Amino acid sequence: MPSWKARAVPEILIVEDDPIIRQTVDYAMRRAGFTTRMSGDGFEALQMARAIAPDLILLDLMLPGLDGFEFAQQIRKTDPEVAIVMVTALGEERDTVRGLEAGADDYVTKPFSMEELLARVRANLRRVRERAVLEASDTIEAGDLVIEPSQLRVTVAGEPARLRLKEFQLLLALAREAGKLMTRQHLSRAVWGYDHLASSRTIDVHIRRLRQAIEDGSGYTYIHTVHGVGYRFEPLPAELSRPDAARSGARP
Repeated sequence: MPSWKARAVPEILIVEDDPIIRQTVDYAMRRAGFTTRMSGDGFEALQMARAIAPDLILLDLMLPGLDGFEFAQQIRKTDPEVAIVMVTALGEERDTVRGLEAGADDYVTKPFSMEELLARVRANLRRVRERAVLEASDTIEAGDLVIEPSQLRVTVAGEPARLRLKEFQLLLALAREAGKLMTRQHLSRAVWGYDHLASSRTIDVHIRRLRQAIEDGSGYTYIHTVHGVGYRFEPLPAELSRPDAARSGARP
């Protein structure tokens, strides 16, 4: 398990191959009160991340040795909780979606201001360190889904579902308000810690991964899209769910 619980000061791993950007971000993070480590190489950064278990990783996607996509995938095999904020080039939506799929929780685009970067770092650290999913310990049962917040555990038809921390928080935010429409703004605030994400793709990708984890192999459809607004958690038997409202058309 990550070791952040014992730290008084959050530790950030900065993975960036551009030395000027790397040093500038490092200075800003240290000035803001964080402890930092740096690397400009994907393989070296992966070894460092496994050794120190940082609270948050600032991850550039284009890296020598091991690119950011593979780095994120490798980290997520052993650490579903560490916050990963990736840094992408402006307008490269395909890379953004791929990075979110690989394991990133959030992203910022170059060029960025240090104020924006610090805001995202603080918000993601706050959601991880608070472990908001533990605020309520009551088990939630719906359809063939069982959510145990105090154990960070979800089972579907008796089988464990593997979720990242952000996906768990997203599921819990929806399931706690079963039957109610949850707007994107509400989910952004509840799970990421601020009112507006950089792009709706962040929520879309997390919702898609969450659906795969809890609906594939389940007898129910749980998450329904209200197009242009948000999502609703409502367990419906799969055979009664309309294709355009559940497994196909409703998926982002």
